[in-house]
Amino acid sequence: MIHFQDVSKHYDNHTALRKITFYIEKGEMVFVTGPSGSGKSTLLKLIYMAEKPDEGEITVAEWEINKLKDSAIPLLRRNIGVVFQEFRLLDNRNIFENIALTLRIRGFDEREIKARVFESLKMVNLRHKADNFPSALSGGEQQRVAIARAIVSEPRILLADEPTGNVDPDTSAGIIRTFKDINAKGTTILIATHNREMFRETGRRVMKLDFGNFTGEEPG
Repeated sequence: MIHFQDVSKHYDNHTALRKITFYIEKGEMVFVTGPSGSGKSTLLKLIYMAEKPDEGEITVAEWEINKLKDSAIPLLRRNIGVVFQEFRLLDNRNIFENIALTLRIRGFDEREIKARVFESLKMVNLRHKADNFPSALSGGEQQRVAIARAIVSEPRILLADEPTGNVDPDTSAGIIRTFKDINAKGTTILIATHNREMFRETGRRVMKLDFGNFTGEEPG
């Protein structure tokens, strides 16, 4: 589903990723870990094409990233949901509208939008908060809304960048359970985190980065 072959990414004064190679199978839930600045966020950005590789080859589902025309990037991104550490919710819209926005942009009819939004909120146990505004929710609830927004279009791949960075340990555990539920439905998930407690005893693959270098794997 996701394949990196000798991928490097350089910026003006440093190398963010150096000759990275890995493969994630369809339906896997995998973690990538390492300290701040190790290249985790850059790796995710390469997958949804917020950045382009300087060297190597990347394949995401049936798309060869290196050969993808700019006009085809929106189609790729429709198959990828992204959860950011910053919740990025719109304060002037309620929870339903925050999640529905991406579907409206894509032209879904209102009946389909309603069904999908409520199903995604059900997945994160926030169906009862649909009419609330973000300011009325806790940090953990806002992160779960961000997850619901990422899965509402039923993406084949879900990427999460430090999804528990702004919440307490108990809430973190609940978010991991939510990711497992989503993964159980067939979505391929890649989670970037520096928090080892997030993947401890999950039984999932954990890929390790250190200053842009792939340093191996360990079981979660």
